[in-house]
Amino acid sequence: MRHDGETAPRTHRQPTQDRPAGVDDETARFWDDLYGQRERRWSGRANPHLVDVAGPLPAGTVLDLGCGEGGDAVWLARQGWRVTAVDVSATALDRAGAAVAAAGVAARVEFQRHDLTRTFPTGTYDLVSAQFLQSPLEFPRLEVLRAAARAVAPGGRLLVVEHGEVPPWARAAHPDVQFPTPQETLAGLDLEPGRWETERLDAPRRTATGPDGQPGHLVDHLVLVRRR
Repeated sequence: MRHDGETAPRTHRQPTQDRPAGVDDETARFWDDLYGQRERRWSGRANPHLVDVAGPLPAGTVLDLGCGEGGDAVWLARQGWRVTAVDVSATALDRAGAAVAAAGVAARVEFQRHDLTRTFPTGTYDLVSAQFLQSPLEFPRLEVLRAAARAVAPGGRLLVVEHGEVPPWARAAHPDVQFPTPQETLAGLDLEPGRWETERLDAPRRTATGPDGQPGHLVDHLVLVRRR
């Protein structure tokens, strides 16, 4: 579930990973079909807000939820992080595995296949990254984000970055779509009072390119909290 606005030529490729128990067939099929439409779905670059937040931090353990084709995992591993990268799409995980191998950082990255509506990685992490963990399918977003918060180790951080509005090139097709504000997302996490510190809560803008090459500005919603 990775969204960076970049596209590539269309092709079709079958996933090679077996489907584990606990992965919904419809969900897996949707995301495998989405990735299978193109040889590369996203740009391969790390999400900029992750770079901005994680760049100054000491490297530790990180959980990359919805890792897509591995752009964030490659960047994090290159910075010295030990990465657990998770996605429901076998096609995405195949590509992410190839990306970390090509970058020479495979020893720092563990891949796990999860349908986050049903299963969640075990353990705790110094950083949990949920980048654009949004889906057109039925998706218990707040339940998953609360599980992500529970996976943060003491002293660690949860970074949630989400789309804040429909891209300008798609607004005509989605005139009534609404996105939770950062404040609403933070409230929905239901964090234990006194145990968390809010470090960032904002709606940064960035430039992006649409599927037909059209430039535009996007609004992201960002929540960064630290467990005390």
